[in-house]
Amino acid sequence: MFLGASKVTLDDKGRVAIPARYRDRIRDRADGHLVVTASPPGPGARHLRIYMHPDWEVAARKLTRLPGMHPITLALQRRLIGYASERDIDGHGRILINLTMQEFAGVERHAMLVGQGNRLELWDEGRWKEQNDELDKDIFADLPEEFMALVL
Repeated sequence: MFLGASKVTLDDKGRVAIPARYRDRIRDRADGHLVVTASPPGPGARHLRIYMHPDWEVAARKLTRLPGMHPITLALQRRLIGYASERDIDGHGRILINLTMQEFAGVERHAMLVGQGNRLELWDEGRWKEQNDELDKDIFADLPEEFMALVL
């Protein structure tokens, strides 16, 4: 499970180091194979999602089983599957974030790598801060009833 947030830096070639605490798990479970893709369309800032290959296969199967002609399905598939690229962790624990993905997410040099359970998210550091500042606003005032019983 991926937890926590880490400040990371993209080098001049677009590589980002995966924190050491995750590397063994990624090598053991996915033989170092990751999939980097775009965030889904909808509210929230653009960022990248990084899955271990076996977890990506599960997510991709779910996406491809959705009703094929529905506009939302097409949008999700085009974004998530269309942007997906396989990446291997190199000998220094880094993965390459290609220029297309960097531009999509607005990630330049300073970024945040954020654990989200079965995946990591890579955010431009400024966008991450903006996103968190938005959470501090009163967006929780009108929670749907099913959230009211959620105990964390």
